[in-house]
Amino acid sequence: MNENITYKKIGNKEIYILGTAHVSSKSADDVNEIISEVNPDCICIELDAKRYEGLKSNKKFEDKDIIEVIKGNQVGYLLVNIILSSFQKRIAEQSDIKSGQEMITAINYCDKTKTKLELIDRDIQTTFKRIYRKHSFFDKMKLMYSIITSIFDDSEISVEEIENLKQQDMLQAALSEVSKEFKTLSEVLIFERDKILAHKIKNADGTRIVAVVGAAHVGGIIQAIDQEYSIDEMMTIPNKTFFSKIIGWIIPAIIVGLIVVTFFNSAQVGLESIASWFLINGVLSAIGVLICFGHPLSILTAFVVAPFTSLNPLLAAGWFAGLSEAYFRKPKVKDFNNLSTDVNTFKGFYKNRVTHILLVVIMANVFSTVGTLIGGIDIVQSLLNLFN
Repeated sequence: MNENITYKKIGNKEIYILGTAHVSSKSADDVNEIISEVNPDCICIELDAKRYEGLKSNKKFEDKDIIEVIKGNQVGYLLVNIILSSFQKRIAEQSDIKSGQEMITAINYCDKTKTKLELIDRDIQTTFKRIYRKHSFFDKMKLMYSIITSIFDDSEISVEEIENLKQQDMLQAALSEVSKEFKTLSEVLIFERDKILAHKIKNADGTRIVAVVGAAHVGGIIQAIDQEYSIDEMMTIPNKTFFSKIIGWIIPAIIVGLIVVTFFNSAQVGLESIASWFLINGVLSAIGVLICFGHPLSILTAFVVAPFTSLNPLLAAGWFAGLSEAYFRKPKVKDFNNLSTDVNTFKGFYKNRVTHILLVVIMANVFSTVGTLIGGIDIVQSLLNLFN
């Protein structure tokens, strides 16, 4: 039997785990070979429902409604997906290999023979949100900065690097530089998913099971598959800590409280503090949109809403600025079609209306956060000056 296949017997189930390389044309041949030998009654593949639909329909972003993405607070999720798509395209162009061909082979076989197909990976959005929730506020800012700067890495991938990719998880490979600095990425992207994949494989509906997974996961799956454990917690998005829930309300409450105290001591200084708050917050958020060369009305939108959204953790200046940008510069079909190519250069990232809108959302929010910090400090200084 193929050296890339690991056999496990669990109860009345015969399980054949095929470790594949997502960027290797040979992996598709390996899938055909093991299917022919085993004649499985169930095939498990390392995909979740979203990636399965995208791979099967060969559509990644064409059906995305950018306005719904902003409203659903999925900007970061879409951005990481764009990076992954761009990374896969670069590999395909340099190695003449279509990523995910082994999964397509398994899917086509199941469609043709009506064999049971099970999607055993965790929802990709849950994975990204678990990463996000496991980092502090400042680490989140650093993480977002690292992800954005990694986008413009257009260096050629060497033959050696492509060979190494055959033993890596595609998600982690696409974020390899970021993973070095943020160790939690490996925990969530690899180790948690190893356990999830193992659990779903051994509980799959069948007695002769073929599991098609990335080679990077095989060792972890073999280690976990004989263990008894629950994956419930790993399949959920962690709840916010009590502190993170209230901090969003505490800071606005403190700022409003300081303004009220200032007002009681000096109406003039109180009015100046309010004016300063609106000016600092609004101007900085507007600058964030201006840096992205946002539409003039998007810049104005950020300026107007930032002082208010900074006092309400349920709202964000970037959402409104992004919606304005999407309205005045609505993405076209070609923008979605060219995403994976355009994101590799700053010029392409700016000119593509989809990524341009995402950048407006992010920069308006980041600069509004800075405005909240500076505006809050200014209010404190104004109050202290009253007592000096």
